[in-house]
Amino acid sequence: MCKRCLWLDESKPDYVTYHDQEWGVPIWDDRKLFEFITLESAQAGLSWYTILKKRENYRAAFKEFDVQKVASMSDQDVDILMDNKGIVRNKAKILATINNAQRFIEVQSAFGSFAKYQWAFVDFTPIINDIKSKDDYPTTSEISEKFAKDLKKRGFKFLGPTTVYAHMQACGMVNDHDNDCHRKQPLISLIETLDLAKQLRK
Repeated sequence: MCKRCLWLDESKPDYVTYHDQEWGVPIWDDRKLFEFITLESAQAGLSWYTILKKRENYRAAFKEFDVQKVASMSDQDVDILMDNKGIVRNKAKILATINNAQRFIEVQSAFGSFAKYQWAFVDFTPIINDIKSKDDYPTTSEISEKFAKDLKKRGFKFLGPTTVYAHMQACGMVNDHDNDCHRKQPLISLIETLDLAKQLRK
């Protein structure tokens, strides 16, 4: 039986799938990064599993996470979303998603891609943390503080240091799998054979 991270509730098959297949895998695709930015900002103040269960509803509600389409959503769209029981019906978070899409596009224009902007905060190399117990899990870091501060300066909303750190974990900027987790070493090995800076220049 393979070992998994201590935080994972293994009684939830969809949570196990997310942990085994996605959490901590490096992402440099902008649509996927916008998806995680959207889901993490929606999660603020809630459990991640709450949002994970609503993920497909978010995908449908927010145009398959097409950032251009989300950035163009209207007040009428907001009203429709407020009636959508499949997502978190928090108007401030819905408006923040539309705002963040607009800001996301501005970052793409300035840096060539959001991925280039984001990964520069860790010099295009994932940080590998030493996780031996539940007490070792970081919830924020000096880099997430810097990243969140820069996002705020650029006009992003609902993306404070803790939320940004969760985003960093999800998309592989940090490897916070437990030392004994079966996913820890494969992701380390992946990075050893992957030139992220080269991938982002494509």
